[in-house]
Amino acid sequence: MEDSELQKLVEKISNEVFGIPFKHQAIFNPRLRSTGGRYLLKSHNIEINKKYLEQLGRQELIGIIKHELCHYHLHLEGKGYQHRDRDFKVLLKKTGAPRFCNQLPEVKKKRTIKKIVLYKCTKCNLPYKRKRQIDTSRYVCGKCKGRLEKVDESFVN
Repeated sequence: MEDSELQKLVEKISNEVFGIPFKHQAIFNPRLRSTGGRYLLKSHNIEINKKYLEQLGRQELIGIIKHELCHYHLHLEGKGYQHRDRDFKVLLKKTGAPRFCNQLPEVKKKRTIKKIVLYKCTKCNLPYKRKRQIDTSRYVCGKCKGRLEKVDESFVN
């Protein structure tokens, strides 16, 4: 699907579901990573993440478009267009748009592997488990103020 096809699809959904024409631009933005799409407040354009179409299909894309059109139409009408606003939640239910998009399969794979770094105090041997590495020259044991040393670094599913 190209940008021109996306534009036509957004215009069609806007007319059929909302009964209001979409008068701005809808494009695929390859730089989007953590979101399915976004509505730009200043230009009123909508950007869509193409990976959602490729990996999750057309129905997911339509859900994302409906969601972004909810932001679009509410903002132009001067109503509450943010996720926390009541107007937004009501319009989502009315149009059948999802509040959040599904997670991409490639993102799920990356988040399942967790890194754990194990440190221990050189004086009292108290163990410390951390998700991130710490600077052992800056931090000391909370119990005895002894020096910390890195013992192990492991990856857990």
